[in-house]
Amino acid sequence: QLQLVESGGGSVEAGGSLTLSCTSSEGYIRFCMGWFRQAPGKDREAVAAIDTDGQLSYADSVKGRFTISKDNARGIVHLQMNSLKPDDSAMYYCALGSYCNSGSWSFPGTYSDWGQGTQVTVSS
Repeated sequence: QLQLVESGGGSVEAGGSLTLSCTSSEGYIRFCMGWFRQAPGKDREAVAAIDTDGQLSYADSVKGRFTISKDNARGIVHLQMNSLKPDDSAMYYCALGSYCNSGSWSFPGTYSDWGQGTQVTVSS
């Protein structure tokens, strides 16, 4: 059974940075990996994704501030988050899908496996 484990969450002040990591129990990264977030009372929102070809996709709200990357050899996907805002506060989840493209990466249904999440809190 594949397991995805997120880490790196925490509390920071607005303008600060955090780097989230998602480790795959398979030991390598395959297919499509995405990051989502969900704040209390809100729907799960797509943040970023990277496919097997290395194509990157970002939500408009995080473009220029967040960077997704992967370390295939170690089976880890990172989400570097800079210039954090209070609106970025949420539980962040990584997810794996068999395939994604620019039209499908933002839909939760694209992904078959999810981590348990890591909390990010940004104070003003």
